[in-house]
Amino acid sequence: MTTPTVAAPPPSVAPPDSPPSSRPAAPTRRRFTVAEYYAMAEAGILAPDERVELLDGDVIVMPPIGDWHASRVKRLNNFMLPSLQGRAIVSVQDPTRLDDASEPEPDVMLLRWRDDFYEGGHPGPADVLLLIEVSDTTVDYDRGVKLAAYAAAGIPEVWIVNRPDRRIESYADPAGDEYTTVRHYGPGETISPQAFPDAVLQVDQIIPPETN
Repeated sequence: MTTPTVAAPPPSVAPPDSPPSSRPAAPTRRRFTVAEYYAMAEAGILAPDERVELLDGDVIVMPPIGDWHASRVKRLNNFMLPSLQGRAIVSVQDPTRLDDASEPEPDVMLLRWRDDFYEGGHPGPADVLLLIEVSDTTVDYDRGVKLAAYAAAGIPEVWIVNRPDRRIESYADPAGDEYTTVRHYGPGETISPQAFPDAVLQVDQIIPPETN
């Protein structure tokens, strides 16, 4: 009997090259730096009186400042300044540079005292003792996007003057992009900055009961 033979396998043939994908690339964000942000202002792309700020590389258009908002800022400035004279600088609606892609303009900041009043440059996170946002129409945005940015930058304490709920919210002890200590202060209560516990404010001084 003859031994059966096994046919040799056919030579392997490489599969044809796959045609290149015609699917377009997914869109990506174009984040601006602080330097580019200032260049846009110098070029006239951003008007001098335009209410904008840079946050995480995005140019954010802020709503106009209404009467209630402006009044809260004045109240904070008026009632905080006397007890902090010579100990901290009260900065109103000025920029703070969080990093190379963020330069928001909070409503009020308490800054570490410097004799030159920060003439050499905007304050950074290490200079900010307390940051305050007045929120009449922007509570969700301030509590979400802004609070996360402030925590990530290491701002030690943030207050949100919350018009809809008629209270001042205190956020402290940042960890990552959130704050681990949250307290709410309502009518009849007092609040003070962590850095200056003796600088006591009445909530009613900032949000009087008779106002809407």
